[in-house]
Amino acid sequence: LDAIEIDRDLAATLQERFAGQGLTLHVADALRFDFAALAVQRGRKLRVVGNLPYNVSTPLLFHLLEAHGSIEDLHIMLQREVIARICAAPGSDDYGRLTVMLAPWVVAEALFEVGPGAFRPAPKVWSAVARLTVREAPAFPVDARFGRVVAAAFSQRRKTLRNTLKAVFSAEKMAQLPVDLGLRAENLGVDDYVRLAALVEPDG
Repeated sequence: LDAIEIDRDLAATLQERFAGQGLTLHVADALRFDFAALAVQRGRKLRVVGNLPYNVSTPLLFHLLEAHGSIEDLHIMLQREVIARICAAPGSDDYGRLTVMLAPWVVAEALFEVGPGAFRPAPKVWSAVARLTVREAPAFPVDARFGRVVAAAFSQRRKTLRNTLKAVFSAEKMAQLPVDLGLRAENLGVDDYVRLAALVEPDG
């Protein structure tokens, strides 16, 4: 078992408590840790388990997925609402930018919820656990254009695509888009965003 802990005092306590029990502790920032290098050292893909800090959960997930070829799956605990967003289906209130941006890289499955009573002190929110199975290869080619389209579409959830996509497409191009511009961002599937991204001009 490899574990990552940024707090040096806590790391020292863990080293002492679990000495000789097969734990390798890395005193490091998980946001900068080289997961691909660790997989090479271990000679196999990694299986990642974590109760992710809410304030860094999104950047940490995408940092992990930079090493997607070195990771088999992730079992993560987050606030229940965030897990709902990760695993949401198109058309639901939870479906959003995070859902779409993770879709090329993982198959997400919500597993179970964890109530406040499981923690001391008890938080004011519920948590949930999900399994993210990393795809052997991205479901489709991903580049900066995909991220731009998704960010623009979800920038103002109450507005229709006719309004939000103006940030990415010219008026002439808008008239040619293969989606109903009267819809809102949450009504489009991931494949729709792939098609839209392919129509973005390379220079902007």
